[in-house]
Amino acid sequence: RRDAQTPQPTLVFYHGGGWIGGTKEAALLSLMPWLEMGWNVVNVEYRMARVSLAPAAVEDAQCALKFVVSRAKDYNVDTNRIVLSGESAGGHLALTTGMIPASAGFTSLCSGGGFTGNDTSVPRVAAIVNWYGITDVNDMLAGQGARSYAVQWVGAGPNREAVAKSVSPLTYVRADVPPILTIQGDADPIVPYSHGTRLTEALKKAGAKTDLFTIAAGGHGNFKPAERSAAYAKIREFLKANGL
Repeated sequence: RRDAQTPQPTLVFYHGGGWIGGTKEAALLSLMPWLEMGWNVVNVEYRMARVSLAPAAVEDAQCALKFVVSRAKDYNVDTNRIVLSGESAGGHLALTTGMIPASAGFTSLCSGGGFTGNDTSVPRVAAIVNWYGITDVNDMLAGQGARSYAVQWVGAGPNREAVAKSVSPLTYVRADVPPILTIQGDADPIVPYSHGTRLTEALKKAGAKTDLFTIAAGGHGNFKPAERSAAYAKIREFLKANGL
């Protein structure tokens, strides 16, 4: 917010495109509802598969959050009210950024932004809004659930299953992850609806705060205006329930 003089709630957003395409500029319409709510918005760019394979995008996503926190005073960011969000591959990155602990080592390569070489911490966020994100990357590498974009991103190395597991939100389910809201259509042809249901069920079983908002007969985004309105009503309810 240009007129902000005090720390403000802030959205950190990751665009979609299967880790192989998409741009942050194309995500602008997805940011408008948050701007209308008076939030700061940070629109993140990250490395595509053609530049660097997995886990590069996950590293970039976590480093972007560290950058936002390190510059909080410059941009009036309330570090206690940061929400991560994204669509599809961006939903996956929002989840991994908020769920993967520092012990996994994905921030060891962060540079610039005032980071010290041995600062591998990962800032805690207040919540995650996951729009139809991938939650089990191995599920997309072979068999019925195989998706070419995931195969391209992970690559064909001998340790690809281990890499896929290391960048899968389902690997990091535990009770103390931030509250997570998942929004997905139950007819999604690109990211199976099971990715949303499996994550939500696992989080509930672990004792984490979570909810799933299902769009009946909804596909992979491109929701109807009424469906998007209902989704944002759910988001506002979710934010309020979590002190945001």
